[in-house]
Amino acid sequence: MPLTLNQRPASLPPEILDELPAQHPDAVASRRDLRYFNSALGNWSWFRREIGRRMRANERALELGAGTGELGEILQNDGVAWDGIDRAPRPPNWATWARWHQGDIFDFDAWDTYPVVAGNLILHHFNEDQLTQLGAALNRHARLIMIGDLRRGRWQQLSFFVYARWIGANHVSLHDGSLSVRAGFRGQELPEQLGLNRRDWVIELPRGHVSAYRMIATRRS
Repeated sequence: MPLTLNQRPASLPPEILDELPAQHPDAVASRRDLRYFNSALGNWSWFRREIGRRMRANERALELGAGTGELGEILQNDGVAWDGIDRAPRPPNWATWARWHQGDIFDFDAWDTYPVVAGNLILHHFNEDQLTQLGAALNRHARLIMIGDLRRGRWQQLSFFVYARWIGANHVSLHDGSLSVRAGFRGQELPEQLGLNRRDWVIELPRGHVSAYRMIATRRS
């Protein structure tokens, strides 16, 4: 598949990790690599800093695609009311007092419970129709949306391969990571595909790591 720069691909082949049993050696190795990638991108420290100063008292946050719970564990240890949704079962490290919704994001019907919605390396998995559907729910109920994802481009693709080789990434990580970069975002793509109108939202696209795409959307009063 040729690398797309001007627009996100309409669809991507399935990622290998999605098809592997959780305890398969390649799955374990790929999750290890993902922790390295998150550290290099600075995503967890970014969420910790921004959530700490933007969430209001008595608000609950919902993490989309919370996976194995590493980000949630960090924020829960900070005392953040941080819940998660994922198709996977509740991780063992998830705080006992925090909620875990096991299921498909697009079947979720309790958006009105969450004024704060966050996602880390998850939205690049969604096509434009899915982002539009998600955005419709967020437009109705969210006050604050925080997304940490991947930036798309040739430089980002090259940087990924160099870093992946340097850490000795598993072959699953090499395959899936390349697909993920191809599906990353540029410019205003994410808020536009979510349907976040600037009349209703203050949109920030802070720059960080060259391969990181970040969006903070705050509803106007």
